[in-house]
Amino acid sequence: MQRIHTQTEALNQLSVCFLPNIMKKHNFSAGPSILPQSVFEKASKAVLNFEDSGLSILEISHRSKEFLNVIEKARTLALQTAGLDDSYEALFLHGGASTQFLSVPYNLLKKKAAYIDTGTWSSKALNEAQLFGNVAIIASSKADGYKYIPKDFNIPPDADYLHITTNNTIYGTQFHDIPNTNIPLVADMSSDIFSRDIDYSKFSLIYAGSQKNLGASGSTMVLVKKDILGKVSRKIPSILDYQNQIQSESMFNTPTTFSVYVNLLVLQWIQEQGGIKNIEKRNKAKAELLYNEIDRNPLVEGYAAKQDRSLMNVSFFLKDPSMQEKFDTLWKNANISGLKGHRNLGGYRASIYNAMPIESVQVLVDVLQEFEKNS
Repeated sequence: MQRIHTQTEALNQLSVCFLPNIMKKHNFSAGPSILPQSVFEKASKAVLNFEDSGLSILEISHRSKEFLNVIEKARTLALQTAGLDDSYEALFLHGGASTQFLSVPYNLLKKKAAYIDTGTWSSKALNEAQLFGNVAIIASSKADGYKYIPKDFNIPPDADYLHITTNNTIYGTQFHDIPNTNIPLVADMSSDIFSRDIDYSKFSLIYAGSQKNLGASGSTMVLVKKDILGKVSRKIPSILDYQNQIQSESMFNTPTTFSVYVNLLVLQWIQEQGGIKNIEKRNKAKAELLYNEIDRNPLVEGYAAKQDRSLMNVSFFLKDPSMQEKFDTLWKNANISGLKGHRNLGGYRASIYNAMPIESVQVLVDVLQEFEKNS
């Protein structure tokens, strides 16, 4: 065992030595996306030897006391980070946000649900809900290319819930004012969870895929107020039933052990940064730096309406598409990765999630300025 332990220590040291070289890349990918350097280091050690157990986090039993401690800490810290009390439960589930498009109406839709359509993912969510009952699309910006967040809408008081997508990764728009409603408010927060200081108790259910602000892909966090459940008469597939998942404490089936562990590391990192308020300050500074350059630079233009611009995803275009090859060469030479826009929109998209340092945003700003200077 001594020989194995020595080899493991050597591999741990080797992995950490190489990580800084990898992180010199400026990763603007929309997801899976950038994570904090400290999270990479701790996760890489856990892959080789989790808490000196002699086993990898990838192979420990999900029923072991070591992993039960991980998932319980993650669930507790998720509620603490959101400022939610014990009337809510935190779950870590499979299937990404796309499965939650289905799970939400399965559990909540009795007769009618209200949806605000602000992009590709909200459209997918409402399409799933239409399988279960009447869906009222109370507002949509689709006709205008999803460039803005609708402001003028009426929430039907007889709807079972209102669903919004708080941040729209493809188009770069974001709800800066959360709707006030007397019915349960449900939100897909996959791309802006814990990025800003908002009142999370306004929501009865929040879901978020991990691969942007929460950790590695594979798990989905759900924060749900318990008193909204158990009111539909339909039979719900057992794995999609939130009450089953709550009763089993996210252990209804084998959880994604590595992803949940990374979720815990990221939640701990948020606390180490001083919490969501400090995270929000940094996110606003990054977004302001980049948007100011986009607005100033005569060669590019932003996509989203200014009043609805996302703090997480900045979508922009070249005014002269014939200059694309020149611009692409510049940003790639600057060691920037993941800047291409979504295939549904084109152009460029800089995703500046929580872990993105402002220094990387400055590199992109420098590239944009060099592009202008040499054109």
